[in-house]
Amino acid sequence: MDTFSLCLGIGSLNISKNKILLFSIIVGILHFIMPLAGASLGNNIAILLQLKSKLLLGIVLIFLAIKSLIDIFKDSPNIYNISLYGLLILAISVSIDSFSTGLGLRAITNNYILASSIFSVFSCLFSILGYIIGSYFGKKCGSYASLIGSFLLLVLGIANLFK
Repeated sequence: MDTFSLCLGIGSLNISKNKILLFSIIVGILHFIMPLAGASLGNNIAILLQLKSKLLLGIVLIFLAIKSLIDIFKDSPNIYNISLYGLLILAISVSIDSFSTGLGLRAITNNYILASSIFSVFSCLFSILGYIIGSYFGKKCGSYASLIGSFLLLVLGIANLFK
């Protein structure tokens, strides 16, 4: 759901469909790998990674929110050109909390591959769905949707800083 919320916010920011598709695929892959890694590694590593990932995610979201707010007030419709490296950092920051999910897989199932596969597919689909909904409202509501999307990114960023 954190990836869905992120894509809902950035859907209104006019990011190319190819970048969102690539982002969603990367998130899906990471949501497959992270629970498997969490299931095989210890609790201390998960706690350390989770704290740093929330801080990183918060900073990235606040940066995106500020950049989009500046562009809204410049009154210039820009297509946000996020690099592959930026997409990877963003995908890791929203996916790394699934590492700790892997720690609880033992209590639910012994089939880690199936559980991680389901997790991966739904994470990818929720990313795409969030983008589609955000993009739809971005087109229907114009700059108001961008303003709401920017505000949503800012709130999510601040919330992740204090988690």
